[in-house]
Amino acid sequence: MKKFAKMSLVAALAVAGTAASAQPLAEAIKNVDVSGTVVYRYNDYNNDDTSATASNNGSRTSNNYKIGLTAKAKVNDDVTAVTRFIIGGADNGFASLNTQNGGDGNVDVELSNVYFSYTGIANTTVNVGKQGLTTPWTVAVDADGNEQTGTGILALTNLGPVTVAAAYFNQTNLGTSNLEVDDATPVGAETQAEANARVNNATGATDVATVGLMGNIGPVALDGWYLDMDDVFDTFTVGAKANFDMDAAKLGIEARYTSLDLDNSSVDNELWKVILTAKAGIFDAKLGFAGTDSEGGLVALDNDAKTAYQTWNMNPNGKKDADFVNASIGVQALPSLHISANFSDMDYETTTDVDETEVYAQFVYQMSKNFSTYVRYGTFEKEIDGNDDIDDVRGRLQVQYSF
Repeated sequence: MKKFAKMSLVAALAVAGTAASAQPLAEAIKNVDVSGTVVYRYNDYNNDDTSATASNNGSRTSNNYKIGLTAKAKVNDDVTAVTRFIIGGADNGFASLNTQNGGDGNVDVELSNVYFSYTGIANTTVNVGKQGLTTPWTVAVDADGNEQTGTGILALTNLGPVTVAAAYFNQTNLGTSNLEVDDATPVGAETQAEANARVNNATGATDVATVGLMGNIGPVALDGWYLDMDDVFDTFTVGAKANFDMDAAKLGIEARYTSLDLDNSSVDNELWKVILTAKAGIFDAKLGFAGTDSEGGLVALDNDAKTAYQTWNMNPNGKKDADFVNASIGVQALPSLHISANFSDMDYETTTDVDETEVYAQFVYQMSKNFSTYVRYGTFEKEIDGNDDIDDVRGRLQVQYSF
């Protein structure tokens, strides 16, 4: 089935190319590489808190789908044409179908990327066109989440031990991809929804420029980036990551600091995080800490980005004066089965004091190199000024096929 699916798409692309340039079909197929992922996710959330102040009461279940397909066609020795299609949501994430009060439905196919990659200069790659935003604040490609894209130019060049990155985009999808506005001020007869759409569209039309440096010093990988969204904000991030292979265990440490300043606000947004990992035999463990500034903590345009810290239900990104801790311990019970216990706790401020806690077990089954599934089951609790707001029992099943 895998070969048939790949050959069907390749053949379709090749036929189009043959009609345009009379290129032999066999030659066109030989120069096209197709890869992608197919993901299904089922969520089952149930908030047991039925008080008048609680949010999202009752049961919430949904089927979620995303297919991402990337085709790379070699134009000549120096140029490759790249396209990416997504069957999913409008934000390049999951298409979600509510099973509580909605029926089955079809999902749209959208063109997410179309750009040309030039490698004719030694140690340099230049991408021009509609592409993923490859920065620490965004996620360019994600099998099971939303993706940030934009139209512009990205250049990467290797200068010995250092890699330099620079990019400029005159249009992005950031207005509909995790930078959404919920309280825009309506103008005239605008509804709230129309006001939000206007602000989000303006965000997507804003120019974005970024530059980054990446390199290694011994076992330590370092990076530093700066990004400016014209008349909206500017931000920088620095990170370090190292792995050490000891006799008895493998140890890892990761640290990152990010600061973001809004152009029309004096609020300082900062987030720092430190993650420690260890693996000994069949056992593994992780301990992570994060915190944000007392004024604000909005430092990522996607909660799965490197500048944030995402667990199943929690993230300090966008939280003010947050103290966050995350811990897990796991065991490779079988060559194909990993079991872990996970815990996270976070305190932060809004106009009141908020506390969030999650505890869950996860079972990951790797049937083959290209096919995996996981099951999660646990609880998520949220208290506002000591009063229960969410008291959830949550479950998830996810299946992923890669090709």
